[in-house]
Amino acid sequence: MKLAAIDIGSNAIRFQVSTALDNSPTLLFKKLEYVRFPLRLGHDVFTTGRISDKSVAKFKKLMTAFKLLVELYEVDDYMFCATSAMRESENGSDLARDLQEELGITIHIIDGNREAELINRAIHSFLTEKTYLHIDVGGGSTELNLYVAGKKIKTRSFKIGSVRVLENNDSPAMWQDMEHWVKDNIKKSYGKVTAVGTGGNISKIFDLAKMKPGKTISLQKVKEIRKMVESYTLEERIYKLQMNPDRADVIIPASDIYTKAMEWANANAILVPEVGLKDGIMMYLYEKNKSQHKIEFK
Repeated sequence: MKLAAIDIGSNAIRFQVSTALDNSPTLLFKKLEYVRFPLRLGHDVFTTGRISDKSVAKFKKLMTAFKLLVELYEVDDYMFCATSAMRESENGSDLARDLQEELGITIHIIDGNREAELINRAIHSFLTEKTYLHIDVGGGSTELNLYVAGKKIKTRSFKIGSVRVLENNDSPAMWQDMEHWVKDNIKKSYGKVTAVGTGGNISKIFDLAKMKPGKTISLQKVKEIRKMVESYTLEERIYKLQMNPDRADVIIPASDIYTKAMEWANANAILVPEVGLKDGIMMYLYEKNKSQHKIEFK
């Protein structure tokens, strides 16, 4: 089964085509194509409340290109999902309606809970019966999910994200709200808490720490990597640390979101599965017609 997922985020837009290979009891998603385009919709929306005409024009060209790729790869199913930037923009719904009329594609503008639910599909196979705080940091929002004894018991989306913080459009009250949510919901009886991090920034931190896949990285190490990255100029981060330009400026505020959430939860380590919304979309598309299996992402 060939599937395509399009994740329309606040900092970038990701497109992926994968083949789902059912080798029971394992389901393998084999990546055929991946494109990450740095269209920062969050810059417009969190500053002015709407997507600019320039960004709208680029967005339409990008969606046209992705539709053509979907057709060329002859995928069996696909899904376009948009998150905080489009759902908060004054003209996001209008833009989605225009693309439905012009290209015949449906853009699902999903809320924070739906976003968290889709991402959870991708990380579920990495979790055990322990207690986990899943932290997914995007450009415009952070989704937190609490797992206890293998079950998700709490979930919440907060308007705190890497782009929003970078551009000083975050609210001190929202930070306090997130802190209280973490501290109020994580009980001592749950035992030791391990964080689970998803999002491009924590994956880059994991990469810079030269960690092996499947291993956890300590809170102290995350802070060390953050301090190291901060010591470089933006240009040095791009050329010496090989970061995308739109990663180089948001990685510091993103790091702060992860570390604060970990500190509030008393989590000393974080697991980084290196999957995200696009992988959850793949799983959702697969499960529309197939039963759930143990999964791997490569």
